[in-house]
Amino acid sequence: MTNNGTILSVNDLKTYFQTEDGVVKAVDGITFTLKKGETLGIVGESGSGKSVTNLSVMRLIPEPPGKIVGGDIIFNGIDVRALSIDEVRKVRGKRIAMIFQDPMTSLNPFLKISTQLMEVTQLHLGHTKDQAYKHAIKMLETVGIPDAAKRVDGYPHEFSGGMRQRVMIAMALSCDPELLIADEPTTALDVTIQAQILELIKDLRERMGTSVILITHDLGVVAGMTDKIIVMYAGKVFEQAPTRELFATPANPYTKGLLKSVPDPAHEQGDPLYQIPGLPPDVAHLPPGCPFAERCDRAEDICRKEYPPFVQINENHFSLCHFAQEVYEGSVAERGQ
Repeated sequence: MTNNGTILSVNDLKTYFQTEDGVVKAVDGITFTLKKGETLGIVGESGSGKSVTNLSVMRLIPEPPGKIVGGDIIFNGIDVRALSIDEVRKVRGKRIAMIFQDPMTSLNPFLKISTQLMEVTQLHLGHTKDQAYKHAIKMLETVGIPDAAKRVDGYPHEFSGGMRQRVMIAMALSCDPELLIADEPTTALDVTIQAQILELIKDLRERMGTSVILITHDLGVVAGMTDKIIVMYAGKVFEQAPTRELFATPANPYTKGLLKSVPDPAHEQGDPLYQIPGLPPDVAHLPPGCPFAERCDRAEDICRKEYPPFVQINENHFSLCHFAQEVYEGSVAERGQ
């Protein structure tokens, strides 16, 4: 860990995919840092590059067709890109763990839950079979699965969606990782189970001091969970700010659109819900200028011709927009009304 407590530093990360339609720049110049015990939210529409960013950090990009073509990934002083495959495997699962989107496809349907949990600690912690089995039960109890001693020998299909997600969290936390990456951990779960899963991650972070990256397309999910947020669009960081500040005074039209799209309980019946017009661009054939210009209600000619600058609003707030300062000041004025 660096002197300022930074556990992960990603600088100008670029991950491209070779396809029949051309080069897809799924992640194109992402930069961020994460400190110990901090939670970072990464939000954006589907296809914005959220998952690819974190699969790159884990070195799980399939080659071919994908490849990390540039940038640095520094984890606790270790250059992840410079590690051999064997060295990466010693870090992945033990020091950096990931909760994947769909627990049903992430768990092997033919193996007992105990077998899948035991494999992690036997590989990374050197547990004997008996130690690994006891640890598996302990981890299921930690994530709130009742009657863990009996359920541990069940198969994935015998667990509900929420319980399978808890098993994935138990597996990810088995080796007390320093960094936990949660890739849309509440997808396809009902609202009650979503709240339980998020509260579980929050509680484990507070008790174990684990740093967390929470990936989602739902700004409502990250509101009470994160310290800071990155808003991604078309493989780029469009806005980056502390959570409270981003919600209060966004400085990018895309962020404002996402915030307006969150359903409001006070919404008048009969009024249509807001949605950002149009669709995200094809990242294999991005238009000149700002990739959001065709969907943006603030766009002018310069937006369609020149790529926007990454404007620093204040010490911790940045926005990729020609009119970032103006949008920010507008948000401040709206909040003061």
